[in-house]
Amino acid sequence: MYHRDITRYLTIVALTWVLAGCDLFHTSFDDVENPVRYQSAEIVEPPGAPENLRVMNWNMKFGAGRIDFFFDCHGTRSLMTADEVRTHMSSISEVVASVDPDLLMIQEVDVESKRSAYVDQVQFLLDHTPLNYAVYASQWRADYVPSDGIGRVNSGTAILSRYPLGDATRYALPEVPSYDALKRYFYLQRNVLEAQLLVADREDVWVLSTHAEAYSPDGTKRVHIDEFKEHLDRHVDEGHLVLGGGDLNTLPPETASVAPVKDFPDSVCTDEEFIADDYSEENDWLSALYDDYATAVPLQTYLDQPEIHFTHTTDKDGFWNRKLDYLFTSGSFVDGSAITLQSVLVGTYETMPLSDHAPVVVDWKVAP
Repeated sequence: MYHRDITRYLTIVALTWVLAGCDLFHTSFDDVENPVRYQSAEIVEPPGAPENLRVMNWNMKFGAGRIDFFFDCHGTRSLMTADEVRTHMSSISEVVASVDPDLLMIQEVDVESKRSAYVDQVQFLLDHTPLNYAVYASQWRADYVPSDGIGRVNSGTAILSRYPLGDATRYALPEVPSYDALKRYFYLQRNVLEAQLLVADREDVWVLSTHAEAYSPDGTKRVHIDEFKEHLDRHVDEGHLVLGGGDLNTLPPETASVAPVKDFPDSVCTDEEFIADDYSEENDWLSALYDDYATAVPLQTYLDQPEIHFTHTTDKDGFWNRKLDYLFTSGSFVDGSAITLQSVLVGTYETMPLSDHAPVVVDWKVAP
């Protein structure tokens, strides 16, 4: 039987089981779950009671660098070799180690995926940086994806920390309702990952990370952003100091008409279900977050010079052309400490060849 015939057969089988309500390939999640916990092979004792923590947020594109993957609509690749993955992960780890964050929030990290040669990238980062502990929440998990050679996949978000992590939870976000049953079954299932950070003799410090829907044919992205804020608000109501961050897949408010933002191509894809939003149209989806929380890059700072704060591009040969990645807190950040690592050398590596997102770094005040 040819490969395409096997794929067609498995797709029919999967659809039959999905319609029957069976989880044949184990893609489903509970609404509330415990995340997977990790620790480094060698624990490095952190400083006692810091006043500030250095925080880093990065969508690392599962260690794929700028390989032309099919879902980017630039190429046909769906798998990497082990050498490619380890080379990229070594470079990413050196960037992280050079920044030396106390907290790292990462999106699109693989732990047991065929496309990334089954390298556990969370464990790799812990074992090659000064970070000690991590919690991981999958957002795309399947024993087998019967299309494009993807096969087994487990990819999601993680919080890595120099300091111990206490209670932690994965909260499910709504699925994309406009997709058919089979597509929803194999599609990403977004979440909010939260963890208690045991630092500075405090038990009221919490860190939340998310990766909102990239495509929003039915407004699901807005729902994800609103629910992320609701989780932040819950911690504020409980008297906690909270930090939230991630890839929110939308622009800051008041920026759609700012050059060069208004001129960038939204997507090179042609499938209407997987074309990015028209960012040239104004939206206020992040306004409530900017109103109620301090942000690493204040809105006016961004408006004054947006180019140096861009974190993403769909142009594989071009420079960053939009900001999609954020850090918010109910407390405060050290003034002027935020930086977006766009193309400057970090250690011996540039960040741009390592992902289609740039890292955001800032110092966060945590002293009681």
